Amino acid sequence: MPLPTLHRKAFLGLAFALLQSAACLTQAQTAATYPDRPVKLIVPFAPGAGTDAMGRLVAQKLGEVLGGTFVVENRTGASGAIGAQFVAQQPPDGYTLLLVASPFTTVAASLPNAGYDPLRQFAPVGMIASGPLVWAANSSLPANSMRELVGMARQKPGALNYGSAGAGGVNHLVLELLKSKTGTYITHIPYRGVAPATMDMIAGQVQLVTGTIPALLPFIKDGRVKALAVTSAKRSPALPDVPSMTEAGYPGIDVVNFFAIMAPAGTPAAVVDKLNQAIHKVVQLPDVVARFKADAVEAAPGSPALLGHFIEADYRAWRNVVSTQNLKITE
Repeated sequence: MPLPTLHRKAFLGLAFALLQSAACLTQAQTAATYPDRPVKLIVPFAPGAGTDAMGRLVAQKLGEVLGGTFVVENRTGASGAIGAQFVAQQPPDGYTLLLVASPFTTVAASLPNAGYDPLRQFAPVGMIASGPLVWAANSSLPANSMRELVGMARQKPGALNYGSAGAGGVNHLVLELLKSKTGTYITHIPYRGVAPATMDMIAGQVQLVTGTIPALLPFIKDGRVKALAVTSAKRSPALPDVPSMTEAGYPGIDVVNFFAIMAPAGTPAAVVDKLNQAIHKVVQLPDVVARFKADAVEAAPGSPALLGHFIEADYRAWRNVVSTQNLKITE
């Protein structure tokens, strides 16, 4: 005999509640034993790169904090897109994670065929650290400030050359952001990495680059390169005498390079929370703090939700730059 409608609704409601409780219990049990086998941290850049070094440091420390094994696996190519595509397709169990940096959002925003969706295919785990880039110029360039640089660009559109680490990367898009905010035209020359672009700037083949502070600091100190501004809203302790973009008169150009961990979408919330709590502990370890200082970045821990908001805002902001500048990037 079928149940009366009210009884049937009550029964279905109870069944749903029991299923939810069972799911929560399963998640809690999963988190309690996590990790009970090796965890892969996919670094989508080559061994020896700055992102790789960060990944290996974080993997080692997460293993120590959680009492498990975290193994770095490099899956390189397409400015990080190959590694992101791989992780997006893995089981959402917390045993395959992705170390992301600025290309995670810039590549997805600028390449129509990036092959992954940073907003829908990933579960944010936690931010690790962030730090600004630095605007650097050949020592012979007459401009000694961002205002003087912008003035030169306005007087002679296209005469200044800017080298980037590649089309669609943060080094490229920060130039496009400057151009869009100032109404200037500076010629973009993409390289395969920021190192050859820097060498050509020192040689005078190009006049400008942006890069991480550790990459450019030796050349700034020996006078071959001059720092015009850091790309953040405040000064960097690593370059205390160099103004921020806000101080330089361009408050709308606030760009940081960041490091964070993402997991495949659908990873249990309890596992994500356990990893997030571990990240909070890792970034407070004295040797990690010292390493961050040497790398001119600062710990930037926060909740998974906060990282999710940051990733979405960063992605949409770069999409706007790509659209405003009518960029057509195919590689």
